[in-house]
Amino acid sequence: MSNRWALGFLLAFILIVSAYNLFIYPSLPEKIPIHWNARGEIDDWGAKEWAVWLVPAIMLLWTGLVVALPWLSPRHFKVDPFRPTFNYIMVVTGAFFVLVHWVMIQAAFDHRFPSGRLVVAAVFLLFALLGNVLGRVRRNFWVGVRTPWTLASDTVWIATHRLAARLFALTGFCGAIAGVAGAPLSPLLVSLLIVVLIPVIYSLVLYKRLEAVGKV
Repeated sequence: MSNRWALGFLLAFILIVSAYNLFIYPSLPEKIPIHWNARGEIDDWGAKEWAVWLVPAIMLLWTGLVVALPWLSPRHFKVDPFRPTFNYIMVVTGAFFVLVHWVMIQAAFDHRFPSGRLVVAAVFLLFALLGNVLGRVRRNFWVGVRTPWTLASDTVWIATHRLAARLFALTGFCGAIAGVAGAPLSPLLVSLLIVVLIPVIYSLVLYKRLEAVGKV
């Protein structure tokens, strides 16, 4: 995905969400959910005057990062070698913000709306979509499994991201389906944490193994 398309998608997301906010604002309740606990229950609320603009503000900052992060990247850690993948990741995450915003608004209107379950399912779907391209990401400081060992070795980075790509894609799709189907949310979130930690541990083990034979 080119820079122009990525920025275009993200700006379109912001305009759509902002227009939606202006349209529904007069009928919004005074408080909007802004946080859920591990059981999918709303545990924090915000006044509509600012809470309805929370996600658009985050999305505006996110759009700025599409330009800022490549410029900030130091030599040998540039995003240019995988720029289309970087842009895809930024756009998919931006679409995730749009979905979360919609869920927040629906939950504000109807407290029985399964907002927490949908947010968890959306998180898993995001992991699945990111895992689908994670193997194309190259060493950088912004996206991917960034540990001291992956950043120190191209070999460790590539092997770790191939593993993470398979784990994230499989767990993400299965978790999204399970979340929508009514599976308990706490175990799902624990499984996601485990899947995130596995590539971290793998990168350490692989680096030390290569270090022992003088290959790093």
